[in-house]
Amino acid sequence: MTMENQKNNVDSDSHDHFSSSVVTPLRPDAFVLSDEEKKRIIKGHFAAIMETLGLDLSDDSLMGTPERVSEMMVDEIFSGLHPDRKPKMSTFNNSYKYGEMLVEKNIVVYSTCEHHFLPIVGRAHVAYISDGKVIGLSKMNRIVDYYAKRPQVQERLTRQIVKAMQEALGTEDVACLIDAKHLCVNSRGIRDIESSTVTVEYGGKFNEDSTKREFLDHLRLETDFGV
Repeated sequence: MTMENQKNNVDSDSHDHFSSSVVTPLRPDAFVLSDEEKKRIIKGHFAAIMETLGLDLSDDSLMGTPERVSEMMVDEIFSGLHPDRKPKMSTFNNSYKYGEMLVEKNIVVYSTCEHHFLPIVGRAHVAYISDGKVIGLSKMNRIVDYYAKRPQVQERLTRQIVKAMQEALGTEDVACLIDAKHLCVNSRGIRDIESSTVTVEYGGKFNEDSTKREFLDHLRLETDFGV
């Protein structure tokens, strides 16, 4: 079956997370409009949606909603679409010769499902083995947040984080595991509030069974220090 046929066979209301690329699908003219122009257009469209639903936009509680939604979309939850907002991935020489695995656990993930535009909420765990370079710990959190702030499928998000880390560190030895709840499953459709989705991407040495086990063992460690 060809890729095009696969796409055509995916039901429009399906939860199949078909993603053919690690790259977020964007049109060539995605950044022609300024942020302010995008907000103005989104505000008008969202007002039309609310009116179509029969809501009274003259009500004090509702009249500011289209503007609030447009600002939220452009400045917050989809701010990671713009490449200018990608965090600088400053690295340093591994002068202390730390050669073991470094794991940053429990990085909060707030993203948005691109199929229903409902939240994805969970935790990411990112690890790497230095090949001469190290990266600031906060940069790992920032790269997760950057790629999360766009319409996403979890599989693509996981791969984008690994790819960005590999490029910054100059090594394939990077792994990422994400465990998240999708409100398109939890709050609509099947409405299963207990289920979560786990995705993982292994690069380089993390494909070796022993390294993979070590990474997963680190994730089982209790890290509640009461702070």
